[in-house]
Amino acid sequence: MMVLYSGSTDPFSHRCRFVLHEKGCDFDVNDVDLYNKPPEIDAMNPYGEVPILIERDLTLYQSTIINEYIDERFPHPQLMPADPIMRARARLFIYTFERELFSFVRVLENRNETEKRKSIARRQISQQLTQIAPIFDKNTYLMGTDFTMLDITIAPLLWRLGYYGIDLPKSATPLLKYAERVFARPAFIESMTPSEKVMRR
Repeated sequence: MMVLYSGSTDPFSHRCRFVLHEKGCDFDVNDVDLYNKPPEIDAMNPYGEVPILIERDLTLYQSTIINEYIDERFPHPQLMPADPIMRARARLFIYTFERELFSFVRVLENRNETEKRKSIARRQISQQLTQIAPIFDKNTYLMGTDFTMLDITIAPLLWRLGYYGIDLPKSATPLLKYAERVFARPAFIESMTPSEKVMRR
């Protein structure tokens, strides 16, 4: 039985819960209070962060590593592209998300950050999301017609836009319609904690 140590409002943990539900995996979730972490978290992850996945004698941390492991361990449905070139492009896309979007999400998630830095982070996220919105004039999902790991990677951020106080211009409407398609997936609905469900009304 796999065990996922997960923050109940943590967007990175949300990614892993989403993947596990998409795969139909049998797993347990241990909720972790991010502001009162039990000592075993630091023992399992030297960076003291969640998510952490435990399976038998394997301990993994960092959401993208965990999710690629789950995708390879449970190959159906396949979430990373089978073609090596497309898989490399997907990994590059995910890396870009980490640099251009989720570095700013970390600012918004940090209680100790100044409001000035949070305001800059909101603006940067809004600008980056608006730039990718035209993709959805033609594509159902980020890589075309297939739902992939890219969509899982970005979904927790899109769910939290209002919670983070991020406004998008009208030109981002295709992105918001895309987000609704992702939110309607049964696995996404199942992946949410009670605390996440109330982030968006």
